[in-house]
Amino acid sequence: MNRRDAVIARVRVLVCEDDRSLGDEVAAGLRAAGFAVDLARDYADADLKLAMNRYDCLVIDRGLPDGDGLDLIRAHRESGQRTPVLILTARDGLADRLGGFAQGADDYVVKPFAMDELSARVNALCRRQEPPAPTRIVVGTLEVDRPRHRVHRAGTLLTLTRKEFSVLELLASRAGTVVSRSELIECCWDEMADPISNVVDVIIGQLRRKLGDPPLIDTVRGVGFTIGRP
Repeated sequence: MNRRDAVIARVRVLVCEDDRSLGDEVAAGLRAAGFAVDLARDYADADLKLAMNRYDCLVIDRGLPDGDGLDLIRAHRESGQRTPVLILTARDGLADRLGGFAQGADDYVVKPFAMDELSARVNALCRRQEPPAPTRIVVGTLEVDRPRHRVHRAGTLLTLTRKEFSVLELLASRAGTVVSRSELIECCWDEMADPISNVVDVIIGQLRRKLGDPPLIDTVRGVGFTIGRP
């Protein structure tokens, strides 16, 4: 199994890195590994995003232009938040590492680093904070295999993109309830998605074509979408 296939794409990560080139590289690498990523360039921007959004993991640089990433981590912990935090920094001294853990960091990666290792560490931190989810979801003739990133309908293996899989996996995990467009965007996309665009409808249309008949995904007008609607 490819490691990237094991990442649930709706996991949302905040990366705070002031180096524009490196920040873009980290965000692109994590997105390629299946994460939804928001990117902050400084302390103030990261603090604002933390107040507005829920994240599954934070990747924080220490040397920010308007403060120390450790202060951001400490403030986050003092507010009662338990989101896993990974410090990504060039400071490699023992005192620096111990200081990071003392302020509430869960992991510490020194630059330069391998992108595959960073992705694996973020994935491990995300898995650690939640109880294991069921590996298989079965709704009627639909079977979603989470670890293998596979979907069967009436015994037929379907080929889905990562985004299609994440949307279908969320709908199937909430079978019998309605998932709103805004919730789908929040869980399956990152801040780069335009909330008033038709990205959700495009993915839903693609899923309906691939899932075939009888139709499995219902539209609840003005509310959202559901699978296995009562």
